[in-house]
Amino acid sequence: MIDVGLTEDIPCNLCGSRNASLLYPSTLNGTPLKSSDFCCTSSAYGIHPPIVRCNVCGLVYANPRWDSAVVHENYSVVEDPTYVEEREGRVLTFERNLAPLEQLVASISSTRRLLDVGCHIGVMVEIAQARGWEAWGVEPSVWASEQARARGLHVITGTLDQAQLPENYFDVVTMWDVIEHLTDPASEIRQVYRVLKPGGIFAIHTIDIESLFARLLGPRWPWLMEMHLYYFSPRTLSKMLTRNGFQVIRFSAQGRYLRLGYLVSRLEPYNRALSHLLTRIVTTFKWAHLPVPVNFGDLFTLYARKV
Repeated sequence: MIDVGLTEDIPCNLCGSRNASLLYPSTLNGTPLKSSDFCCTSSAYGIHPPIVRCNVCGLVYANPRWDSAVVHENYSVVEDPTYVEEREGRVLTFERNLAPLEQLVASISSTRRLLDVGCHIGVMVEIAQARGWEAWGVEPSVWASEQARARGLHVITGTLDQAQLPENYFDVVTMWDVIEHLTDPASEIRQVYRVLKPGGIFAIHTIDIESLFARLLGPRWPWLMEMHLYYFSPRTLSKMLTRNGFQVIRFSAQGRYLRLGYLVSRLEPYNRALSHLLTRIVTTFKWAHLPVPVNFGDLFTLYARKV
């Protein structure tokens, strides 16, 4: 447990304005910060600092929030064994996600070099490597990056800025469910621009605050969480990419595969009795490992090209 009271008030990461309106008040209620709150598989839905919307450009973000150094420290020490258990669903998701990237790169480059930023235990790196890519990953979690290297993967512990990768080297850079966790997304995008080849492809998957599902649920939208610092939409993410040298190619809503057992466990914060009942049913019939496609329209993937 990292129990600190450091917070910082930040300007909009897209336009620099400090003119923002409160969208959702804090629900932290004095809860101490724990590294487990930064697990990819955390179920601490609805627990978050104040969430505001910029009155100039519309970007939604947490403010004030934990100090950036505290956030980085938590991500470096976090461990998430549940993610390993859910690996099968990640494999199916990333196998599907790699296909359009192979199509985009085939027409622009004779090489196949891919970097996955925030690769965690390296599932995307492993899949790309198996398909003939020179695949790299960077991951701040010491535990997760060690898990990846134990599988023989080329994964660097740390952030993209710390990794000191060569300029104009990669044909593809990916961020799957990462950009919403970053303390400075615009700076990270500039780092991606630096390591991508001219014409290279940047793929980002994240949550969509402007989706119909998010707007219908409002403060009950499950992705309002302490570990999420930015809440993009295709509109605001496109603006940030364009301002940092990218040309947006396309974007679309895209869900993921989850094991049925993991999916029903995610219901516990909302209805414990129902979650436990469904868990017993799934366990009895041995359905826990069945992969289930999930798409509520509130996740999207965007593809952009380095100009």
